[in-house]
Amino acid sequence: MNLFDQISEDIKKAMLAKDRVRLDALRGVKKEFLEAKTAKGADGELSDEVATKIIQKLVKQRKESAEIFSTQNRPELAAKELEEVGHIEIYLPKQMSAEELEAVLTALIGEVGATGPQDMGKVMGAATKKLAGLAEGKMISETVKRLLA
Repeated sequence: MNLFDQISEDIKKAMLAKDRVRLDALRGVKKEFLEAKTAKGADGELSDEVATKIIQKLVKQRKESAEIFSTQNRPELAAKELEEVGHIEIYLPKQMSAEELEAVLTALIGEVGATGPQDMGKVMGAATKKLAGLAEGKMISETVKRLLA
């Protein structure tokens, strides 16, 4: 079952369970999926790879919104966003730990032949392709900077 079908099934389950927050979160995801399927130039299909990127984007947006709500002293809104993140993140592949990420990036730096901070672009290009969906871009970037320094 692909991600689109899985989300559709889970929306039905959330409706039956009357789980409002989960239902809202999953409907938001499905809306983005449908927009991607019907976008200009799309072939009407949605691969799991594209769906995963959409889910990553939505998780990132909700985390940023929660952070903003927290700084504006709106803890109830921040809590709702973080609860939605919890319902959406389960569809993402398991994220790498900091140690695993560092090991992979160290090997990648050797493969690319990077010697210092000036090679950051080379390493980031290879890392974002290799680690797509397995680690956040911000975490990759920070680790690469630290390893090249």
